[in-house]
Amino acid sequence: KKYVANGKVAYTELAKDSSLKSYLDSLSSIQLADYNGYSKEQKLSFLINAYNAFTLKLILDHYPIKSIRKIGFLPGAARKKKFFKLLGEERNLDWIEHEKLRKDFDEPRIHFTIVCASIGCPLLANEAYTPEKIERQMQTAYLLFLNDASKNRYEVAANTLYLSPIFDWFKVDFTRKGSLIQFVQPAYKINIREDAKILYTDYD
Repeated sequence: KKYVANGKVAYTELAKDSSLKSYLDSLSSIQLADYNGYSKEQKLSFLINAYNAFTLKLILDHYPIKSIRKIGFLPGAARKKKFFKLLGEERNLDWIEHEKLRKDFDEPRIHFTIVCASIGCPLLANEAYTPEKIERQMQTAYLLFLNDASKNRYEVAANTLYLSPIFDWFKVDFTRKGSLIQFVQPAYKINIREDAKILYTDYD
């Protein structure tokens, strides 16, 4: 809450605060045996918090920097770089997202909770995810993201649904139980026609 407002991070101030390192160390101290004993809600909270916290560390390790894409030579290199320990081994951000969150849980709303230090991403929450609140927090993140008209909106007259590229990149996650339109419909009061054209907005 001290360093995050409207999804944006006060990196200069955060860099001076040693509490982030202490938190990261506490995450790294959790062993696989501990994790395996967690409930589903505990595992989700732990992994989401780890992803977001280590993303902050990644930016701070290269701060000041214009874009996370400037880290490494190839596209996406930042998320493939092993720079922290989690569950007993050296890990990277892609491992948390693709090998754990996406693979172990049938929960597409995780895409609105993990944040990749980009304006095009969902907003970074200014609180930790907790087992007791994880369901409400994921639903809130889902609704907030879909109601950000700069990323997602439905234009009735044109019968066109504009969606973030995230819905294109991870379409398989969002369409396991229906179409993309069916997945996003609960976030809107207006009815989206099933024959709506889908276009993707720019990713900043």
